[in-house]
Amino acid sequence: MPFYETVLIARNDVTQQQVEQIADDIGIELTNEGGEVKKREYWGLRGLAYRINKNRKGHYMLLGLDAKPAFITEMERKLGLNEDVLRYMTIRIEAIEEAPSAILSRKSDERERTFRGPKPAGRFDSGRRRGYDDREEFRARDEFAPAFGGLGEED
Repeated sequence: MPFYETVLIARNDVTQQQVEQIADDIGIELTNEGGEVKKREYWGLRGLAYRINKNRKGHYMLLGLDAKPAFITEMERKLGLNEDVLRYMTIRIEAIEEAPSAILSRKSDERERTFRGPKPAGRFDSGRRRGYDDREEFRARDEFAPAFGGLGEED
């Protein structure tokens, strides 16, 4: 049987358990047809690129399927009828990768980099408002003015 990857986006007002239930229903029907779910990843609640049916976010789920083409057609028909599913996309692939997808591997990288250490002191670290004469040019001019004070005067 050929391999397929299906990504579905569910509405943001359903729970994660309801999204998992949609994937479970697909898995149960697939095993009854003689196929198998090889990979299953929940990507979480993510922002959409544009609004779909007044939703700005959606629950993303990836399924790696070993199924017959007839089952895929029927699955897509049922996903289209399900009101909780905003979008779905199924593609045929050569092999299902066992490694986590790029989305999950990027999420794990973000978790590792959450604490970046203390913030370095910068030019605007104090946050106080500076007056007109407090600017850097004026401070530099005032520091050098006494050293060159005798240039304009003649003895």
